Amino acid sequence: MAWPFLKVLLVGASFLGCLYPLVDFSFSGEKRDQKPNFVIILADDMGWGDLGANWAETKDTANLDKMAAEGMRFVDFHAAASTCSPSRAALLTGRLGLRNGVPRNFAVSSVGGLPLNETTLAEVLRRAGYVTALIGKWHLGHHGSYHPNFRGFDYYFGIPYSHDMGCTDTPGYNHPPCPACPRGGRPSRNLEKDCYSDVALPLYENLNIVEQPVNLSGLAQKYAEKATQFIQWASASGRPFLLYMGLAHMHVPLSRNLLSAEPGGRRPYSAALREMDSLVGRIKDKVDLTAKNNTFLWFTGDNGPWAQKCELAGSVGPFTGSWQTRQGGSSAKQATWEGGHRVPALAYWPGRVPVNVTSTALLSVLDIFPTVVALAGASLPQGRHFDGLDASEVLFGGAQAGHRVLFHPNSGAAGEDGALQTVRLERYKAFFVTGGARACDGSVGPEWRHEPPLIFNLDDDVAEAAPLEPGSAEYQRVLPEVRAALSGVLEDIAGDNVSRADYGQDPSATPCCNAHQTACRCHA
Repeated sequence: MAWPFLKVLLVGASFLGCLYPLVDFSFSGEKRDQKPNFVIILADDMGWGDLGANWAETKDTANLDKMAAEGMRFVDFHAAASTCSPSRAALLTGRLGLRNGVPRNFAVSSVGGLPLNETTLAEVLRRAGYVTALIGKWHLGHHGSYHPNFRGFDYYFGIPYSHDMGCTDTPGYNHPPCPACPRGGRPSRNLEKDCYSDVALPLYENLNIVEQPVNLSGLAQKYAEKATQFIQWASASGRPFLLYMGLAHMHVPLSRNLLSAEPGGRRPYSAALREMDSLVGRIKDKVDLTAKNNTFLWFTGDNGPWAQKCELAGSVGPFTGSWQTRQGGSSAKQATWEGGHRVPALAYWPGRVPVNVTSTALLSVLDIFPTVVALAGASLPQGRHFDGLDASEVLFGGAQAGHRVLFHPNSGAAGEDGALQTVRLERYKAFFVTGGARACDGSVGPEWRHEPPLIFNLDDDVAEAAPLEPGSAEYQRVLPEVRAALSGVLEDIAGDNVSRADYGQDPSATPCCNAHQTACRCHA
């Protein structure tokens, strides 16, 4: 197999317990000590209020809290979308869904993925001499050329989409509860439309399915082992590295084997949060042991909590979206309220990122791409417009000025998928469309279009409870700036080299290691 920009050999030697594509390190570029390593850890469905360093009521994140004390904590950091695929596509391209072509999630049987003419962060860094790995959730296409190994990642270990998108023999806590995979000739027991019970959840190592269904009880341990082994191997290789970790936490299902080890009968969410924190701690400890002074570690989330999962969902903290919840529905995941977009974020780089600093800069997951590219001494892809900014001045220079404007795309709760109808302008937030996602009680807030828009002052109203009076001087001053910002970005997108994802589906694209076995079973 020949991958672009790297000379790759498939050899029979074992790396991380598998047939691994070893890289020819005869590359004649810069030495590793001239380029930093990058570890990007993306939590799934974690709430802003789950992080102890964000004043959470329960302290289940001791390792992340320690990282915050040893680095920088961001309190106004935002996902680029409030659902899985669009958020991940934005992280890896630095571009909103209207540009990169990914406005909604991909399915188990999707034939497409992140458009092939989009350039990922891994591809940019590989061209700059980096060795790259993805461990965990991908959710940007798994069929053919959309697989991570063809999108810039030398090594891949993980699940191709969310880990509730397939049955397992260890289904864990979910709401509603989901059945285990069928065995033998037994028919599917798909009694709940929210459960996937026909095809087992696959675990990939590079291009091969190594376990189907995956045992979710041991998944966190496997991710930790693969991540620490990759860091060790890459550090010894003489090359700079990128490790992108797409965690399964805090997405449902939550593992059932956690509570037995937890004191005091902790609720499942709290136990899972502690497991995630331990996993992150192991990765940070490995970085500290092998490449502490030359590795930038960035932790954040893909969107807010999945409120319809009830007690299995996280906390939005003070960002309750009260105006929306009064209308019905959730104001968290899938919605453009603060609870859906404002996520935990930490930066850690001893000697570079200052210690125990809280930043109020308005930043986004979109900023990871341009910041990492700049720090690596690489160049942004040509012929594309980007929505993120290089946050180096905030990280190292003490600046508190991030974005003046952020745009929150509709992500399934209301409006057209990907449409930019919520605008953050400094301390103000304007909604041209509102609507709730499904809440724990099953309610869904109605879709309302607002002309003129609802505008909230977040400095005075973090709960987004009471919009400004349209007749007030403050509203009249802000409204023209909001309209100008929105028309400006839409005009820019219209003139950009935008992409379109193929959202077609075909049963033959569904990952299956053995079509002759019920639910596609194979052994590790």
